[in-house]
Amino acid sequence: MSDRVTVRVEDHIADVRLSRPDKMNALDPAMFEALAATIDALKTRQDVRCVVLSGEGRAFCAGLDMAAMAGLGGDGVGIDLATRRHGIANLAQYVAWGWRELPMPVIVALHGVALGGGLQVASGGDVRLAHPGTRLAIRELHWGIVPDMAGVALWRTLVRDDVLRELTYTAREFDAAEAAGHGFVTRVSEDPIGEALALARDIAGHNPHAVRGAKRLYNQAAEADAETVLRAETEEQLALIRTPNQIEQVMANMQKRLAHFVD
Repeated sequence: MSDRVTVRVEDHIADVRLSRPDKMNALDPAMFEALAATIDALKTRQDVRCVVLSGEGRAFCAGLDMAAMAGLGGDGVGIDLATRRHGIANLAQYVAWGWRELPMPVIVALHGVALGGGLQVASGGDVRLAHPGTRLAIRELHWGIVPDMAGVALWRTLVRDDVLRELTYTAREFDAAEAAGHGFVTRVSEDPIGEALALARDIAGHNPHAVRGAKRLYNQAAEADAETVLRAETEEQLALIRTPNQIEQVMANMQKRLAHFVD
């Protein structure tokens, strides 16, 4: 995709990696643009059934590259925050929120650090696996700013309000075990990338239309009222029942074989 993000698609899984290891994958303007382009490209991939997002080198993402970003734009961070270039999101928000908008599940593998913007990017995933040694932080107040890369919108469905406030106001670091306890991380893993790829293979072995339907339902559940969600459940189910992929899933289960789906 670029010198900032690499994408490899194999067996219906997109292995996406932040690729700026010399800077611990810190976010500079080129990284923002590369992540946005990657998300846009994945939205059109019918053959991709799951995405695994990770970082090359010593860390997932150290957050904003303050030296690279400072003074590049009128807002002082080199990104036009006022312009909504990506639907409801500006560019800074899209590199985190955009993973939620992908039709297929996204599994994030964390190691090293996931600080500030890095934690917000990770939070856009459906599932997050973290190495025990990972250090995380809502780091923005350390620099005198607030989290503004979709973290507030994403964390409200994951983490208790008082915990969010304490971690935001103090900007303190916390480890993977604490992150899992709060909901930032799904679970801790000694091999987050390996486990993420294994989980992706499991997901890719299920009816891709049902998986995408389930993601649409859970994306609605956070904000929609009960009536809307109940209607959405029914609509998704009626769209799946007796389709070739749904029948193939049943037959594969009964015959104890791998299913062969049409994307």
